Amino acid sequence: MRARGFTLVEVLVAIFIFAIVSAIAMGGYNELVKQSDIVDAGAARTRAIQATMQRLNLDFTSLEPRPVRQPLGDGLVPALRADEKGGGDSLVELTHSGWSNPAGVPRSTLQRVAYRVEDKKLIRDYWLALDRTMSSEPESAEMLDGVKSLKFRFMDPNRTWHDQWPPLGYSPADAPWVRPIAVEFTLELEDWGELKRLVEVSG
Repeated sequence: MRARGFTLVEVLVAIFIFAIVSAIAMGGYNELVKQSDIVDAGAARTRAIQATMQRLNLDFTSLEPRPVRQPLGDGLVPALRADEKGGGDSLVELTHSGWSNPAGVPRSTLQRVAYRVEDKKLIRDYWLALDRTMSSEPESAEMLDGVKSLKFRFMDPNRTWHDQWPPLGYSPADAPWVRPIAVEFTLELEDWGELKRLVEVSG
């Protein structure tokens, strides 16, 4: 008995079913890829936020009482300078220790850094020399995007909180050298909301 072949209708039905199954499979694959991309982006965002918080933490825990000379004149810029309104080009500027030097370049291990928010990006500026001239320009690194604000509070040795540093009441001779005993910073992000950390200043 001779085997019966497929009719045209059967072939068309088979092709139609195969097309539906393929479309469903492809849709599932695309959704899987999409979800994987979302997970990867979320993980990268988390790593960037953690790195930023750690960098802020390290800079403030290693805060050094080393003011820097003003580019013009004999005046001193305080070891830590911050304005509650973010006056000037930066929100906070400080001198910290522990600047790594793997190449053994003849320079100090102290580093002058500043933080600013520009176009919803947190920027960390740093200078190659502590005492700058008018021509000194900082190197800049983008730490994080999606930043709404970065705010600081500083605790003095009497355990009083201040929104600016140096606080009022210190003499011009003492103000450049004084350090807080703790720093609280609040980083507000568009996606994560407010992230707050309290840092104890070493020494």
